[in-house]
Amino acid sequence: MQQHVLQEKIAKIEALFAGTHSDGEREAAGLALERLLARLREEQDRDQVTEHKFTGFTPYSKLLFMALLRRYGLEPFRYYRQRQSTIMVSGPEDFINNVIWPEFNELNTVLREHLSDITTKIITQYVHPSVEDEKERGQIRGSA
Repeated sequence: MQQHVLQEKIAKIEALFAGTHSDGEREAAGLALERLLARLREEQDRDQVTEHKFTGFTPYSKLLFMALLRRYGLEPFRYYRQRQSTIMVSGPEDFINNVIWPEFNELNTVLREHLSDITTKIITQYVHPSVEDEKERGQIRGSA
């Protein structure tokens, strides 16, 4: 997947979560982001800010999630002795559950697909052209 294709997908997702049906152009994505930030400010004023705990990230998905939080003005953190795969954030529950988490899941899907494509390309070009699954054999020797 080309870099510009990835950026177009991200722009379309941003537009989708802002409630628009545009082609995901930069200007529309920028406006969508502004609307989401305004929505966050409104919810922070209206709703009680609560602490949320997220776990189970891969290194890449963790970077993506933290960047997404920061884009919306939320600061990820973790407490002393929490695992490094844990991300804590304080924010309005509705905004985190209905905007940030669904957007993260969509972006993470795109990121995983992109990383998988790159990995397959590198392996087939520089290691071996076959990336098919292993073949299954009968029972393990020595087992009943």
